[in-house]
Amino acid sequence: MTTDEKNQIIALVKREVVPAIGCTEPMAVALAVAKSTEILGGVPKQIELLLSANMLKNAMGVGIPGTNMVGLPIAVALGALIGKSEYQLEVLKDTTPEAVAAGREYIAQQRIQIGQKKDTDEKLYIEVVSHNGDDKAKVIISGEHTHFSYIAKNGQVLLDDSATTNGNAAVDEPKLTMAMVHDFAMNAPIDEIRFILETAELNKRAAEMSLTGNYGHALGRTIFLQPHEQLFGNGIYSKILAYTSAACDARMAGVKIPVMSNSGSGNQGIAATLPVWVYAKERLKSEEELIRALMLSHLTVIYIKQSFGRLSPLCGCVVAATGSACGLTYLMGGNFEQVVYSVKNMIANITGMICDGAKPSCALKVATGVSTAVLSAMLAIENETVTSVEGIIDDDVEKCVRNMANIGLQGMAATDNLVLDIMTRK
Repeated sequence: MTTDEKNQIIALVKREVVPAIGCTEPMAVALAVAKSTEILGGVPKQIELLLSANMLKNAMGVGIPGTNMVGLPIAVALGALIGKSEYQLEVLKDTTPEAVAAGREYIAQQRIQIGQKKDTDEKLYIEVVSHNGDDKAKVIISGEHTHFSYIAKNGQVLLDDSATTNGNAAVDEPKLTMAMVHDFAMNAPIDEIRFILETAELNKRAAEMSLTGNYGHALGRTIFLQPHEQLFGNGIYSKILAYTSAACDARMAGVKIPVMSNSGSGNQGIAATLPVWVYAKERLKSEEELIRALMLSHLTVIYIKQSFGRLSPLCGCVVAATGSACGLTYLMGGNFEQVVYSVKNMIANITGMICDGAKPSCALKVATGVSTAVLSAMLAIENETVTSVEGIIDDDVEKCVRNMANIGLQGMAATDNLVLDIMTRK
């Protein structure tokens, strides 16, 4: 691997693995609203939003940090009232009780209109038009949660890169392979990738706080305490499930605490981090081993997401847990071939899990994903892998990933429409 390739991968990880407060979809909407308010030069009298179907689905049922409220209206109101675009996905970190009260009043005044953008192929698309008297600002985020593709005020275009980038990642982004991911994670100078430890610091803090509280469906706390029957014992497996689902419990409930996201999703960041951290901690692994395992996990997620894009009908925990399966396999002593085995085992098992929006029950799906990661890694270490005569698995791991992506994007497209229809008709 050349120095330029190494530096590109480091830049890619730093761009994709970032702190976020709250679910990234409503935070991205709040970010677009905050930017439109800044362009407008004052709090809008009226806000019109058009969102892609996937954005609507992922923002309808999730808690908004610091508000004790669920869904888009309060995120939009706070984006207009106190949001700062410079904070990126922490756009609402200045939320106060007074701001929430003002946000409730803003909603009550019926200043917000939210609809679906039907004439776009973008999975991640946010269009905000803010009005204040004769002044109008238009802001579009597309492709990525923080990617502004269009900005205009009173008809004057201030930014328009949709024609050249189409909302996609930077053109210098390296096209990864599983071999590149493993080579980088195993051989990059340790001091140059030490920054990945911050994922463990942030995400374990969210888990530890959640284990002492009662957030969402309290899945993590229930597993941790096992109040009725000791079904799991007190081993590494139960701790992996408890810590990972606990952090998701808190995040989906709207607790105002940052987590480290991956590829635009806090739950993906949690699922890629905490199984690896728990195993390394319990097995007394060295700091270098933890760093390399975390990098392998997070970079595997980024690699797979290059085939999927930001949002898809397939639950993101499938991809994130595949990353943690790789990290776990390495920590168990696995080589590259066994890491590949763990990827195939994951794809063979939980491909097809639907995404029906961001919500407290995501903790259940995250727990399912990381449970499968443990099983997949255990089999891989024993040189057991699902073979190419079984289902969607191919001898080539790259083809396995493409098969999963094709199922998630093309095969499940009709499922995605049906899920949104069910959600919006309740």
